Amino acid sequence: MTEPATPTAADALAAAFAAAGTRRIYGVPGGGSSLDLIAAAKARGIDFVLARHETSAVIMAATEAELSGAPGVALCTRGPGVGNAANGIAHAALDRAPVVLVADGFAPAERAFATHQYFDQAAMLAPVTKAQLSVGQMAAGEAATRAIAAALAAPRGAALIELSGAAAKQPAALSATAVPPPPMPDRAAIEAARQVLARACRPVVIVGLEAVAQDSATWLRHLVASLGCPALVTYKAKGVIADDDPAFAGIFTCGAAEGPVLDRADAVVMVGADPVEFIPKPWRWDVPVIEVATAPRAMPYAHPAATVTGALPAAIEGLARGAARSAWDPREVAALREGWLRALANDPRRGAGIGPQRVVEITQLACREAGFDPRVAVDAGAHMFPATTNWRCARPGDLLISNGLATMGFAVPAAIAAALHDPARGALAFTGDGGLLMGLGELATAAVLGARVVVVAFNDATLSLIDIKKDARDLPEGALGWPRADLAGAMRALGGVGLSVTTEAELAQAMAEACASTGSVLVDVAVDPSGYPAQIKALRG
Repeated sequence: MTEPATPTAADALAAAFAAAGTRRIYGVPGGGSSLDLIAAAKARGIDFVLARHETSAVIMAATEAELSGAPGVALCTRGPGVGNAANGIAHAALDRAPVVLVADGFAPAERAFATHQYFDQAAMLAPVTKAQLSVGQMAAGEAATRAIAAALAAPRGAALIELSGAAAKQPAALSATAVPPPPMPDRAAIEAARQVLARACRPVVIVGLEAVAQDSATWLRHLVASLGCPALVTYKAKGVIADDDPAFAGIFTCGAAEGPVLDRADAVVMVGADPVEFIPKPWRWDVPVIEVATAPRAMPYAHPAATVTGALPAAIEGLARGAARSAWDPREVAALREGWLRALANDPRRGAGIGPQRVVEITQLACREAGFDPRVAVDAGAHMFPATTNWRCARPGDLLISNGLATMGFAVPAAIAAALHDPARGALAFTGDGGLLMGLGELATAAVLGARVVVVAFNDATLSLIDIKKDARDLPEGALGWPRADLAGAMRALGGVGLSVTTEAELAQAMAEACASTGSVLVDVAVDPSGYPAQIKALRG
């Protein structure tokens, strides 16, 4: 491209993002700097995606960042735009997604008198951002370089750049600094970990979010196969060890369901598993733990017998080199996996609606029969348990979820970003009616973009997960539910295809139609939630 004769601060930010590999900026623009940044990004081949809500925009940016490895970028106006974006930034922070939020700021002259829409935006986002930077206090290129480096450094997370309308137009030098790769792991640390592993007869491998890159996944599969041991994955690492791999033993949350596997272990190899992924339960396995991570961190749940930090592929390769086969019998691992699936079976009373597990099974069968191979985004809520348990994954990134924050309203914007990132695969969103209603406007975003997104809505007119937690509390009518919404009708009103189903046969037919579509489709499924309590008890104890 031809650079402008006098590059501006907006040009400098866009140039830095382009050099870092960013392909899209997501956001809801306001006045001030937003339009300057959008124009500067376009000149460098970076698309702009208009979301309907700022939190959705940040979730989209975070999802693309997770899939691409490049920093995600979102923009918003000042004041209410930043306030709305805060939940998305919290998601990026706790789900370790590298995101830079460029928010319209206040010029120094404005700060002397401005009260309208003014609050300390940096202070508000400080708890969930790794850097808070302001163009004007520093050069735009420096701000971009520092924000990108902070977002990508382990543990990955979010950074804020404030850019006022006046600052966006100021002349600025273009610069882009490459982010250094993680350091190579220490050989002595690898050897110490290998000695701990060599003393174990029945190790178990737990895989977490840091290990989802393909090079890490390849070595992990080699390590697990060499050991012949069971492997558990966190929600965000689903697919690193494929569901049909004989070593796959289930999902690890630090809950009850994985207990039968870990109770038989004499060592645990924790690879890229961030404590933010675990539910707040005490670590109860008194065996040596080998911690493999991208950078040193506190392990509140256990004191590791050995720690290896640095580039994960090299660390995993070092552990795998010469690893001896364990004492685990493949038949025992298979029995444990089948026991895990039986314990988590969602078996409703067959009242009104379809069982949630059957929704997942019928949906995946329809996708396979149609040759539709979508990435799947799962929202927070009771439906996430049958979805994450029963949706079979073969590769890292097959399943997307907000786990560290576990925010509702995640699935649809995440699916949109996944479909834009990889149009050939498209995406599918499993969402409850509560989460969908929080971000209903993004159905219009999907429809306008023509994204290949199938939304499967578990519609039970209840906050089912919260309803389970009410115990004997006497709550007012309507506190945890609402009249059943016509979600399919809402999708049609917003420009997409909406289908309603109440039986398994109708669901199979609707999914066949949805899988054949090249645009956005919502399938509104009446579900029977009565099986959730037993499933959640089996999961968490």
